[in-house]
Amino acid sequence: MSSNKNHRIIGIHITNRVRHVPAVQEVLTKFGCFIKTRIGLHDTGDNSCSPNGLIIIELLGDESKSHEFVSELTAVEGVDIQQMVFTH
Repeated sequence: MSSNKNHRIIGIHITNRVRHVPAVQEVLTKFGCFIKTRIGLHDTGDNSCSPNGLIIIELLGDESKSHEFVSELTAVEGVDIQQMVFTH
């Protein structure tokens, strides 16, 4: 089975969004052609915005691109990565 048929979901948890998001955005831009879906989540309230955030990515391409993407994100301070791979 080709690895291109797999669905790769990458969860990116970012602490201190104001400080760390620029470096995360650089990685997302670099791999933009391999990102099929991107969803950004963070808590908000009437008078505040959470300093933490969560980005969910559906990644296209072969497994090596996925490893490269995750490796570059993991190198960013304040970032925690979780992955799911669905094969069919």
